[in-house]
Amino acid sequence: METRLLWFCNWSVLGVCATLKLPQIFAVLGARSARGISLPSLLLELAGFLVFLRYQCYFEYPLLTYLEYPILIAQDLILLLCVFHFKGDVKRAAPYIVLYVSAWFILTLQKWIIDLAMNLCTFISAASKFAQLQYLWKSRDSGAVSVLTWSLASYTCAARIVTTLMTTSDLTILIRFVIMLALNTWVAATILHYRKTDVKSE
Repeated sequence: METRLLWFCNWSVLGVCATLKLPQIFAVLGARSARGISLPSLLLELAGFLVFLRYQCYFEYPLLTYLEYPILIAQDLILLLCVFHFKGDVKRAAPYIVLYVSAWFILTLQKWIIDLAMNLCTFISAASKFAQLQYLWKSRDSGAVSVLTWSLASYTCAARIVTTLMTTSDLTILIRFVIMLALNTWVAATILHYRKTDVKSE
């Protein structure tokens, strides 16, 4: 039973993450606008994903427990380019991409660097969710933000809580997923709240 549950959680997370950001990317492309998407939130999320992936690789955790992160990073990079494109300046993405590539190598120069980065990773990822929430609260408009993307992100966190408990039992990772589950759910609920508000005002 445990083996089947682990198999289901791992593969369902991979399946969901293979398309996780696609609703958001299609919403932005369809609207031809990045309205409602917080650039700081996206940049912080990308940083959190990068640190988390590097940490898992460094400690050689089972591949299936983090295989979705290269997919998520690629999708976030596409979304980042879309946001810069619709804000009128794709070239502004270049310094961020250089920074992320550099960070990939710097993170594992010393063990204390990757440990510190992973401890900060939860705060970085939480900050990305709060940046999106703040943007939604300030604009009172969910714009082109996809509730499906945020709901799927909530599911992946819940599934990763299960896989972490069943494989590595790494407390740092477990705490991160619990916090991300709560915040992803909060963002999804906020998007729905402003969608209902928009419908009522029409």
